[in-house]
Amino acid sequence: MKMKKTILSCLMLLAGLTASAQEQKGTTEYVFEPHWYVNIQPLGVQYTLGELSMGDLMSYNVQAAVGREFNKVIGGRFALNAWQSKAGSKISGVDYKWKWNYIAPTVDITFNLSNLISGVNPNRVFTVGAFAGLGMNIGWGNSEAADVDAILRQTTTARWQDDDGQIKTDNTYQAGLDYLWDGTKARFLLQAGLTGDIKINDKFAVTLEVSANTLSDKYNSKKAKNWDWYFNALAGLKINLGPTYSTKFIPAPEPEIRYVEKIVEKVVEVPAAPAETAAEPLRRDIFFLINKSNIRTSEASKVDDIVAYLNENKDAKVQVTGYADAGTGNDRINDRLAAKRADAVVAALKKAGISADRITFDSKGARVQPFADNDSNRVSICIAE
Repeated sequence: MKMKKTILSCLMLLAGLTASAQEQKGTTEYVFEPHWYVNIQPLGVQYTLGELSMGDLMSYNVQAAVGREFNKVIGGRFALNAWQSKAGSKISGVDYKWKWNYIAPTVDITFNLSNLISGVNPNRVFTVGAFAGLGMNIGWGNSEAADVDAILRQTTTARWQDDDGQIKTDNTYQAGLDYLWDGTKARFLLQAGLTGDIKINDKFAVTLEVSANTLSDKYNSKKAKNWDWYFNALAGLKINLGPTYSTKFIPAPEPEIRYVEKIVEKVVEVPAAPAETAAEPLRRDIFFLINKSNIRTSEASKVDDIVAYLNENKDAKVQVTGYADAGTGNDRINDRLAAKRADAVVAALKKAGISADRITFDSKGARVQPFADNDSNRVSICIAE
């Protein structure tokens, strides 16, 4: 082996740039999206506070509402609660009961307590909220209370003979319902309560609600010298109208660059070792249907190709980039869709056993269009090398 040795006559100062090469990494952050929703609660029970047992004062009620979540914590809604209230009184050992119909529209401010405490998490199964508002209670059909009032106000006539033999009479009157009302009456009410949503999917949830409502002392026809109260418990379905969240890709910080001074004393020339043949990079384009982010069966083999390449080349890594077509949607929708397409491929690779530190990902939305054909830009481009 021939070696040529050259002794340098002086020291040379060289500046060498060294930077540890890092693959591009990042995280996906959930972003709350303002949206409308509808609540339908056909299963409800009401308890009107009173003197009789709870069972005697419970009745069926229903509710429907439409609302909007303005941000991750604050929202508003218009609700319509209706059906029936009950009241009663124990007089001289006798239980008197009556009922009437009502409808109660309310306007409420809503609060998402789970988002307030723990932040936006679309994978959360149970979400707790609160609300407070005001409205009107419109009551009618109070005829049963009028019947009770008539019974209570019956006149009793007492007859007797005085010392002179004269017949005397005396009428005794019993008090009735002091606040008896008839016709249709509208009264202001205040309400507050708690909600619980059990997630079914991004669009539907089972919704539970309890509330306390207070209004004029004259609501139940009895004079109690304090406000009247009724309490509602409701269950039903919540329907979200439109997307409730999007995703945002946050790239990792740039690697720190360090400069190292090197002093070279001599140069030794040796024959070059045979270079190892590097594997050719592998590219696979995984295409999606419009407004979809699930990997179709017809495209799944492309993921298998990437997995096979990475298993054969243990030092290789893969970059996944999601795109959306510019011909449909808007930037907000396309950013979310592109990120979900990249996430779907990353999830498939991890499921196949590829370590997370060998996968980097990004999403370009519709701001970058890798193909001239619009429909072909519904894609995740994967480059393994």
